[in-house]
Amino acid sequence: MNSHLRAGVIAAMVALALDQASKLWLLFVLDIARRGAVKVTPFFDLVLAWNTGISYGWFQSESQFTQIVLMIVKAVAVVVLAVWMARSRTLLATVALGLIIGGAIGNAIDRFAYGAVVDFALFHLQFGGKTFNWYVFNLADVAIVAGVAALLYDSFLGVPAAKAP
Repeated sequence: MNSHLRAGVIAAMVALALDQASKLWLLFVLDIARRGAVKVTPFFDLVLAWNTGISYGWFQSESQFTQIVLMIVKAVAVVVLAVWMARSRTLLATVALGLIIGGAIGNAIDRFAYGAVVDFALFHLQFGGKTFNWYVFNLADVAIVAGVAALLYDSFLGVPAAKAP
């Protein structure tokens, strides 16, 4: 295993471990389901949201068939991303793909264990008596977004692709 691939695998494992540890702590130590929302700052709360859909709660469904289909799609995506990561030529792209893989596996574990993804982070702002909420998310989502952002950065400013012969 080359050093780039090793870094990508480590990124995936760290993202997965942090995601699962945070969710287990919130569910079983803090007991957020019983306790309810926890105000951390004036603009950030810990809440419990069960996401049975995909990103941003799209395609919400509690049917077992839909959950199985989503897990299959996620498994195929992880395999494709892993192949891409193994073939990646830059350290940034390899680590970015590792973050995406780790986040995807973290959310897949939730879907398998609970039938839904555990989301808990809620940012919000108040202006003129109105509250504006961001989507509730988790650390797996953060890893996925950071990985996508790093891939975009790498594609625009990273090492140019080799020219065809």
